[in-house]
Amino acid sequence: MSGYVGIVVSDPSLQNQFTQVELRSLKTHFMSMRRDSGKLTVGDLASKMSRLKVVGENLSEEERASLIQDYHRDLQDEVDFELFLKVYLKLQAHANARTGSNAKNSSAFLKAATTTLLHTISESEKASYVAHINNYLAGDEFLKKYLPIDSSSNDLFEIVKDGVLLCKLINVAVPGTIDERAINTKRLLNPWERNENHTLCLNSAKAIGCTVVNIGTQDFIEGRRHLVLGVISQIIKIQLLADLNLKKTPQLLQLVDDSKDVEELMSLPPEKILLRWMNFHLKKAGYKKIVTNFSSDIKDGEAYANLLNVLAPEHSNPSTLAVKNPLQRAKLILEHADRMGCRRYLTAKDIVEGSPNLNLAFVAHIFQHRNGLSTQTKEISFLEVSPDDTQISREERAFRLWINSLGNSTYIDNVFEDLRNGWVLLETLDKLSPGIVNWKIANKPPIKLPFRKVENCNQVVKIGKQLKFSLVNIAGNDIVQGNKKLILALLWQMMRYNVLQLLKNLRFHSHGKEITDADILQWANAKVRISGSQSHMNSFKDKSLADGIFFLELLSAVQPRAVNWSLVTKGVTDEEKKMNATYIISIARKLGCSIFLLPEDITEVNQKMILTLTASIMHWFMKQPVEEKASGISDSENGSQSETISNSTLDDSASDSSIEENGNI
Repeated sequence: MSGYVGIVVSDPSLQNQFTQVELRSLKTHFMSMRRDSGKLTVGDLASKMSRLKVVGENLSEEERASLIQDYHRDLQDEVDFELFLKVYLKLQAHANARTGSNAKNSSAFLKAATTTLLHTISESEKASYVAHINNYLAGDEFLKKYLPIDSSSNDLFEIVKDGVLLCKLINVAVPGTIDERAINTKRLLNPWERNENHTLCLNSAKAIGCTVVNIGTQDFIEGRRHLVLGVISQIIKIQLLADLNLKKTPQLLQLVDDSKDVEELMSLPPEKILLRWMNFHLKKAGYKKIVTNFSSDIKDGEAYANLLNVLAPEHSNPSTLAVKNPLQRAKLILEHADRMGCRRYLTAKDIVEGSPNLNLAFVAHIFQHRNGLSTQTKEISFLEVSPDDTQISREERAFRLWINSLGNSTYIDNVFEDLRNGWVLLETLDKLSPGIVNWKIANKPPIKLPFRKVENCNQVVKIGKQLKFSLVNIAGNDIVQGNKKLILALLWQMMRYNVLQLLKNLRFHSHGKEITDADILQWANAKVRISGSQSHMNSFKDKSLADGIFFLELLSAVQPRAVNWSLVTKGVTDEEKKMNATYIISIARKLGCSIFLLPEDITEVNQKMILTLTASIMHWFMKQPVEEKASGISDSENGSQSETISNSTLDDSASDSSIEENGNI
């Protein structure tokens, strides 16, 4: 079979406006519209394009019709795919102009790594990220032949094409995310080995909190600069903000006065904690303004000057606040930071221009190296972590990452806080079962009146019951109040429903029948047995699964070359079990499984996460062409990459036709 071929548009300028994931989704919609009436005319588009979220929600049918007629006069002309794309771009531009396109979520660093029309890159950001990579990966044995990268060139976009650098960068940000034994690191990688690395990278990026909804492996292969930088910026952000929580930095308790404030602090996203930390020190310096962002509020440099004077008075320069020229002040600020050993990520020009990404990186870097907080931390009893709290925290993390991977309109940092108005839950349910939400009665954020939030959450519970979730004693108000156990119970059933629907929608296997947990268990045992192994899983809570051997046998059964058995341990000691578990997760992601569990979920046999892992492997296998499964050959061996554009299982919607729900299409 031939290698991967994406959707090709004859007009190059049009092709460059879209990622392959976007083209696939739009092509699916185009074909669906054409099927409805046999052919598609220009006059049909105004009504039929209502199902595309951005242009459907933000433009009325009359507005769409008027814009289309201005663009193409003859309404009887038949529409081909290229004309469809041109009309879509025209409408999208008007819709984005009206909504301010992503203004809501545009705080520092890209939350959504791509917007269709913004394809420029900041040379200053590129130089900053290259310096970060050169610094943190300088000692890497494989990458040493490529480093240091010249920031004035485009070498970065060539080096990322084999996938290794981004995998390594993810491990710098969140150590242990990727088992490096799973990365293909030969000197010369073939196209399929590179694709495996990109697949591993994208699924691992999602697993640490990056939003990569509209990015596929082909975008890295083509070296699409804005997409590459979007992913790199998110990975670096996660690394720099890693210490901004009470677990890593308990001294942050000094920012609050009582236990109620502590609870609020624990629920804040790291960027907000960083701003609160900055304002805490600025108040001590007598600075009267409140810094609310990493852009306009710090352009004049006064906040920086005061912050550094508090943190490192021994290096202060009286001239910094005295000078009137903002650029000159910015230069003095960076000299001060340099004397502290904290000059990194931005230039004086970046301060004056208010670059949000680089200013956030700079402040986070200062926090990491000198946070100015006392080492004497007051004791707060409820910060002590019980085993139950650890389990809740782990499940919250998995569900949060899963929801964020779906590309909803709002990025959530804490499921117990950010889901309380019901809106993101409704968006998620609409992805799991398109059309099930009654948007006419839904209340869109910001929502000030509590009863409006309850209305949204009541609809969430009602839909859950329609989908046959077990929601005994759960009411909408429980979600609004942030009841942790009930929210986790709801989210687990949503994730499980998603898993089972994905399998059911592979109709050529399920024939449209409901897939049960027992079907998944039976399939896994059958695959392992047919491969000649004696391993067996009695249930998803079978304690013998802790050593990881069964899942390694399963991965080897679905893809014979997936597992390097010389790297597998016997799984006797806790350390050996963890090594096997880490390897399992990376191998599954490398195949194309989008999974959000941790090694501990395998070694401790977390029943829920074991089910999602097994179902994810099953879904990946079922998607492969029949002749490949019969021969035991994978995509990566024969070159077929028909499914690796979105590389997801648990977080794919039931079909490509719902990709537009992510807010980008």
